[in-house]
Parts: sequence; C-alpha cells; structure tokens
Amino acid sequence: MAEDKYVPIDKIAEHFQVSVSTVRAWVRTKILPDATYLKIGKTYRFQLQKVEDALRAHNTAKTAKLLPTETPNPDQDL
Repeated sequence: MAEDKYVPIDKIAEHFQVSVSTVRAWVRTKILPDATYLKIGKTYRFQLQKVEDALRAHNTAKTAKLLPTETPNPDQDL
C-alpha cells in the first residue's frame, strides 16, 4: 500500500511546505505521534498518510478549543 511507504523528513517538509525544523518541532512537541514515524539512529522516516491524519486531528482539536461553547442569542441585549 502507498500509505505504508516511509519517506524522509525533507519529503514531509516539502509536502506540507514547511521547513525541516518545523517537522522536527512537530515530533518534539508530539503533534506527530510516535506511530507516524520510525527513528533509526538520527534518521527519521515518516508515513505520509499518518502524518496527514495527525495534523488534521491536531488542527481539528485546536479549532474546537477556539469555538464558542454556546451560540449567542441575537435577541439578547449585550
């Protein structure tokens, strides 16, 4: 399967149009969980589909925190 293919960190950075340092920060801050990559020595290899899923989940959770918990009533005076 294509999603089982592991790619180097520079390909992940290129795909998401970010720097390699940003991808490393995602790993360090656990935005990318351990299941999204393999680390052998100092070399990382990533599964693109799992990285996409992790970033999508992270952005969804981040957006949910920003949304108001109740809908304002337009008839209510402020």
